[in-house]
Amino acid sequence: MVVCEKPDAARRVAEALSEGSPSITLTGGVQSYSFARKGERYVVCAAQGHLYDVSDPFAERVVYPVFDVEWFPHDLVEKEAAVASRRIAAIKALAKGATRFVNACDFDAEGETIGFNVLRYGCGGAEGSALRVRFSTLTREELKEAFDRAESSTRDALASAGRARHVIDFVWGVNLSRALSQSALGAGQRYRTVSIGRVQGPTLGFLVSREVEIRTFVSRPFWAVHAEFEKERTRFSAGYSVERIYTRAEVEKIEGDCSGCEGQVEAVKRSVLSQPPPPPFNIGDLQKEAYRHFRLPPNRTMQAAERLYLDALISYPRTNSQKLPRSINYRRILQAVGSMQEYSIAGDLLNGDLKPVEGDKDDPAHPAIYPTGERPGSPLGSSEARVYDLIVRRFIAAFAPSARREAVAVTIAVDGHQFRLGSRNTLEEGWLRYYGRYAERVQAEMPALREGDRLKLVSIQHEDKFEPRPQRYNQGSLLEKMEKENIGTKATRAEIISTLVARGYVGGESLTASDLGMSVIEVMKRHAPSVLSTGLTRDVEEKLERVGNGTEDVKELIRDTIRTISRQLDELNANEGVVGRDLSSAALATGSDQDVLGACPVCKSGKLRVIRSRKTHKRFVGCTNYSKGCRASAPLPQRGAIKPANKACRTCSWPIVYVRRGRFPWRLCVNPKCPAKEAKKNAL
Repeated sequence: MVVCEKPDAARRVAEALSEGSPSITLTGGVQSYSFARKGERYVVCAAQGHLYDVSDPFAERVVYPVFDVEWFPHDLVEKEAAVASRRIAAIKALAKGATRFVNACDFDAEGETIGFNVLRYGCGGAEGSALRVRFSTLTREELKEAFDRAESSTRDALASAGRARHVIDFVWGVNLSRALSQSALGAGQRYRTVSIGRVQGPTLGFLVSREVEIRTFVSRPFWAVHAEFEKERTRFSAGYSVERIYTRAEVEKIEGDCSGCEGQVEAVKRSVLSQPPPPPFNIGDLQKEAYRHFRLPPNRTMQAAERLYLDALISYPRTNSQKLPRSINYRRILQAVGSMQEYSIAGDLLNGDLKPVEGDKDDPAHPAIYPTGERPGSPLGSSEARVYDLIVRRFIAAFAPSARREAVAVTIAVDGHQFRLGSRNTLEEGWLRYYGRYAERVQAEMPALREGDRLKLVSIQHEDKFEPRPQRYNQGSLLEKMEKENIGTKATRAEIISTLVARGYVGGESLTASDLGMSVIEVMKRHAPSVLSTGLTRDVEEKLERVGNGTEDVKELIRDTIRTISRQLDELNANEGVVGRDLSSAALATGSDQDVLGACPVCKSGKLRVIRSRKTHKRFVGCTNYSKGCRASAPLPQRGAIKPANKACRTCSWPIVYVRRGRFPWRLCVNPKCPAKEAKKNAL
């Protein structure tokens, strides 16, 4: 019995090992594949992500502190995940007839955790005896080779690290979030989840610190001076050597000194720079580059890359590596992608030895992201097509020669004052030609100048300017900040950013911290500052990495985490009243902009917003004037993203929302008793 992580991976494994002819069986509506190979009967099934989650045994989601946690089937933790129960039942039924087990989930901490849990809870404790296969692509050749060299799972350190991360993140997040939510409730607010997590906290802290910096920034005025020169009827501009001048008197002195004078070229410095290609992509570099060129959020880039991997078009994307081992057969891949019309340029690199440029980062589990050379079987979606093109061109460029650029810097003297200008020219495109539109080609030309040339000063001018305020983070630069601070993992950073947006803590393309986000950070700074510590979060990450390497005691790490959380909870509980009052400011009273759906048609003065029940955790529509007696409420679909349409129903004046559960959203009047709905029912 072979356990894969996702259904598409299971299908590819079955087709590769059976030479394309597996039998398909339905067990309780769940598909599996069977075939004969080397005298054995194989059954291949899929877990479809995490089938088991960490949770506490309490039905009430307001109980804390919670330190005694267990692994439960996913459908018991998330009530809407009924498909998990069917899949678990199917796996258990298939496991009864198996004599050997193979873990074929993705080889990283998450994949190891998924496979370990399925084998332990779904296959009768087979995690210790199961074979392990490792592969970086889902091509037939690599899958067959991987199964031929399958090894016994002699240690489960990587699974221990993955499982420990889930326990630590759950204990950290659930206790602090429940403490904050209950404090707000105690201050008279309706229940609302106020979450903070081990990585969420420091990441939100970066955004709030930048927001405070922007709001308190006082811009100083300055002047920029530039002069216009002429040589042989060609005019050009040069900037003053001091870019920012802060007194008007100094500007006037420069203009007075230079007026009526001529310029003389004092120095011409030329340098030729060799610019090597960028290294092959790891997942962080891919996410940043996709955001820079396409404005794709990191989580969308991850989704697109995973789809390409499951289609066997690229290697495993969740990698930190910037290195390409020779074993992947560079020449074969370049020939394969070069046979595609849009990448025919790759054929120019096939003469001679192939040696890619590599970066410093490495990953023991997987190489850098690279194309497999297989052609897409069907047209790719918009995001997948753009990400695929980026990966292929980056891979090709890694084998190309360096680009050569000439930089010229000129200094012009005018009566003791210096003006400067420069140019940059591409002498040889090198890898820029192969990276195509994704390569930056900075061209700045100027007339030919030599030392000693005398120039006519046509005019000297100044501009009034102000110091620019600090830039807000966008999703790409925030991801880079998280990587630099070593918080989160290659697999979770994009999800953390999406969670902060979904919670209403930040919003906009340039991530702007909301009042709610700033209130949460202010409370944590006052009463539980360690939660925001990048040092503490980084320390946990490093210890988890050592657990994965087998050099750290996982039990002691979890005990340390519980002690840390206990201290923070003691501080929050001792100041529960103050914490509640801080959180019940305007940020919680009005909810985030994403929560507010529109004006209340019942009381006319409140606002209808999305609310989560503290008992059932289900969402519904309620009025902000509930404490004043307004009982306007309505149910909402429990699955899918809810987005306000910013329109009221023409029939009943309740808000219209968009609900997205697939590719296309659908419109919904939230009023279940809307006369238009009743009329439609009667017509049917």
